[in-house]
Amino acid sequence: MKIANKDGLYSSKIESLERKFGKKDLLPLWVADMDFEVTHEISEALINRAKRPIYPYTIYPDEYFKAIINWLGSRFDFKVEKDDIIPSFGVVNSINLAIKAFSNVGDKIIVQTPIYPPFIKSVKRNKREILDNKLIYKSGKYSIDFDDFRAKAKEAKIFLLCSPHNPTTRVWSKEELQEMVDICKKEGVIIVSDEIHSDITFKPHTPLPKIDGAKDITIYLHSPSKSFNVAGLNDSYTIIFNDSLKRAYKLELASCGLEDGNIFSIEALITAYSKCGYWVDEVKEYLLENKSFVREFLEINIPQIKAVDSEATFLLWLDCKGLNLTQKELEELFVNKAKLALNSGTDFGKNGDGFMRINIATSKEILQEALNRLLKAIKD
Repeated sequence: MKIANKDGLYSSKIESLERKFGKKDLLPLWVADMDFEVTHEISEALINRAKRPIYPYTIYPDEYFKAIINWLGSRFDFKVEKDDIIPSFGVVNSINLAIKAFSNVGDKIIVQTPIYPPFIKSVKRNKREILDNKLIYKSGKYSIDFDDFRAKAKEAKIFLLCSPHNPTTRVWSKEELQEMVDICKKEGVIIVSDEIHSDITFKPHTPLPKIDGAKDITIYLHSPSKSFNVAGLNDSYTIIFNDSLKRAYKLELASCGLEDGNIFSIEALITAYSKCGYWVDEVKEYLLENKSFVREFLEINIPQIKAVDSEATFLLWLDCKGLNLTQKELEELFVNKAKLALNSGTDFGKNGDGFMRINIATSKEILQEALNRLLKAIKD
C-alpha cells in the first residue's frame, strides 16, 4: 500500500495534535482513517468531476443506489431495495438523527463500553440518559453481559449497537446478535446498528437486519468512508425496512436540511463500490501482516502490553494493565515519553481503563518506529 502525505490537507490526525495532546511533535496513530492513498479509480473519478466547471444542487442518481445494493448483496448476501436506502451525511450524524427521531429528552439509551466516543457524546448532547451495558473482558476477549443487557432493555428506548465493535474489534456472532435482537424486540427497543467497519473483518460478519426478527426494529448505518479511506467526503447511508420508522427518520433528516447530495461523495461511493472491491481485499491482507507484526513485537519486547485479538477494523486495542500504571501515567508514557499519539482507553468510557487504541493502517516502517519509541520509553 502506498502511504499518502497528509501535510496541508486539513487532516484531523495531523492538525488536531496540539489541541488533543498539547504538542505537535508526535507520531499520529489515533484518528480512525488510513494513511494509504485511495485507489486511482476514485481519484480519477473525483478529478474528472471537478474538471466540469459547474457544481449544482445534486440528487442521488439511480447508479448510487444500485452501487449500494450490489455491494451489500455481493459482500454480505444482504438484499436491499432502493426504497430502503436513505442517503445520509455521516454515520455519527445519523446516530444523532435516530436518537432525535425515536426518543425524547430524558429517555434511556443502551451503549456497550468501552465504546466509540461519539456514541456517548451523542446520547449526552441530546439530553438522553446512558444505560451502560459494560462488556466483559476475560482471558483476552470481550463478551456481552446478557443478564445486565436484559435488565437494562426493560428501561431503554434505543440500543446503540457497534457491529463490528470499536474499539474492541469484536465481530459479534449470529448467536450474540440473535439474543440482543430477541431481547430488544420483546422490550420494544429500537436498535441503531453502526456497521461502518463491517467491510474490514477477519471473520464472517452478519448485517443485523439479516438476523431473525431484526428488520422491523433496526436502523442500519453504513458508509464507504472507513473501507475506502474517504472519510473526508462525509457520505453514508441509512437502511430502514420498517415503514413507520422510515417515515420518522426521514422527517428528522428533512428538518435538519440534510436531504441534498454532495457531488463528490456520490462519485466516490459509486466508483468505490463498483470498481474498487479488490482494494479492500488488499488492505485486509496488509492489515493482517501489520497485526501480526505488532503482536509479535509486543510478545517479544514488551510482554506487559498485549494486543487484544483483532477480529475486525484497522485498529488494535492494547491491554496495558501489565505495566501497572494509572491511566494518567499511561498517557504520560505514550505521549510525553514515547512521543506517540494514541487514543486513551478512558476516551471510550471508564471501562477502557488500562487500555490504549492504536491505528495500524499505516506502513510497517511507521509501526516499527512507533514500537521502538515505546520500547525505549519503557526501558528509560
